[in-house]
Amino acid sequence: MKTEPDAFSITDLKNSPKKTASWEGVRNYQARNFMRDEMKKGDLVLIYHSSCKNIGVAGIAEVVRESHPDLTALDKNSPYFDPKATEDEPRWYMVDVRWIETFKEVISLAELKEEKKLENMTVVKKGSRLSITPVSLVEFNHIKKMAAKA
Repeated sequence: MKTEPDAFSITDLKNSPKKTASWEGVRNYQARNFMRDEMKKGDLVLIYHSSCKNIGVAGIAEVVRESHPDLTALDKNSPYFDPKATEDEPRWYMVDVRWIETFKEVISLAELKEEKKLENMTVVKKGSRLSITPVSLVEFNHIKKMAAKA
């Protein structure tokens, strides 16, 4: 799950009530579909900081509530407002995640790209811009090992 840390960082997640927050504001259909259709309660996710000085994987969170309508799409005062969304057909969905771990150091995009075991990860591919992408168990475990060595 990509996030811009100046908007919402892994530290913000850790400091949220019950260390939990709704992952709102996803406005790309493919990313929404990953979140809506594939993320299940108990799944672990990598939190990836983007559009910042230190781009890379910052830590781990857990899905604690599966897909439900993102009500920010109905809020005219929200930057995520979508006039085509309705209560009956919300269009946009979110999951709730809980902070699990912040890595001692961010695992940089450059470091991820150097790892042969991660060469098929969507986030390391040129032009990858989706905020939600699947990660295999092998990739997830490899990143955890990288973090433990940092």
